[in-house]
Amino acid sequence: MIKAGLVGAGHLGKIHLRLLNQSEKYELVGFHDKDAENGRKLEAEFGYKYFESLEELLNEIEMLDIVTPTLYHYDYALKAIEKGIHFFIEKPVTQTLEQAEEILQKCNEFGIKAQVGHVERYNPAFIGAKDYIKNPMFIEIHRLAEFNPRGTDVSVVLDLMIHDLDILLSLVKSKVKLIHASGVSIVSKTPDICNARIEFENGCVANLTTSRISMKAMRKSRFFQQDAYVSVDFLDKKSEVIRMKPAPENPSDFDMIIENAEGEKNQILFEYPNIQPNNAILDELESFANAIQYDVPVQVSLEDGTEALKVALEIVRLVHK
Repeated sequence: MIKAGLVGAGHLGKIHLRLLNQSEKYELVGFHDKDAENGRKLEAEFGYKYFESLEELLNEIEMLDIVTPTLYHYDYALKAIEKGIHFFIEKPVTQTLEQAEEILQKCNEFGIKAQVGHVERYNPAFIGAKDYIKNPMFIEIHRLAEFNPRGTDVSVVLDLMIHDLDILLSLVKSKVKLIHASGVSIVSKTPDICNARIEFENGCVANLTTSRISMKAMRKSRFFQQDAYVSVDFLDKKSEVIRMKPAPENPSDFDMIIENAEGEKNQILFEYPNIQPNNAILDELESFANAIQYDVPVQVSLEDGTEALKVALEIVRLVHK
C-alpha cells in the first residue's frame, strides 16, 4: 500500500479523505489543513490523523493529495517535489500557465509522478462512449449548474468549463487554431456564464456553453462525426450512439430507413454503450496508485492539465478583452 497524505480538508478534501481511507491501494497516514480547528474536528469525528505541521506529514508519506483552493496548488506541489513525493493535484492544476509549466519541468527533472483531478475522464458514461468517438468534426457541449457560492472565487471557465476542455483535448487529436469567447458576470465578480467556440487545425469545431446560474443542471456533450452521432450525458450517466449505414435491399418492418435528396437510402442504428457504475473519484485516485506502483504513465498527466489550463486562460483573456 502507498502511504498517502492529504492537504486541504474542505468539501472535496473530506470526500478524498474518506476514499483514501477505504481504498485498498493506499494507507492514509493523515492530513494537514491550515484551519486547525477544522482539522481537529475531523480527527475527532472520523479518526483521520491531523498534522498541524505539513513538514511532519510530508516526512511520512509517498503520495500527497492536493485538494486546496487553486491559489495554493503551486506552493504545495513544489513542497512535494522537494521531498521527492508523488502528488495528485485537483483541477485547475495551478493559477497561471507559468506555474504549471514550472511544475511540469521539475517533475520531469526529478522523476516525480503527478496526476491532475479531471474527474470526468472517469465518468462511466464517457468511459462507455469514448471508443465510439473517432475523429469528430463538430462538438456541442453544455455544462449548466445551479448557483453555488463555492467556487465563485474564479471564473466559470476555470471552475466548470475546464472539465469539458480536458475531455475535448483528449479526444481531438489536433492543435487549437482559433478561439472565440464571450461571457457575462451576473452574481459574482468573475464571469458566471461563458460561451466558447474552438476551431482546430484539422477542421473540427467545438462549441461550449457553461453556466453556474442555471435553473437546472445539465452536463451533456454531443459528438458529430462521419456517419455517426455520439451523445454523452455526464450527469445522468448515459450514452447513446446513432449510426448510419447503407440500407439493406430488403429492410424489415422494424428497420428505420431514410432517403436523402439524391435518392440514397440509409439505415439508422441505435446503440447504447454498456455503462458500468463506479465511483469516479476513487477510480482516479486508484489509477494514480497503479501508475506509482507499476511505474506506468498516469492517465491524466500534468501535460494534459497544463494544456487544459492554457486553453481555459485564453478563453478567460478573450472574455475580459
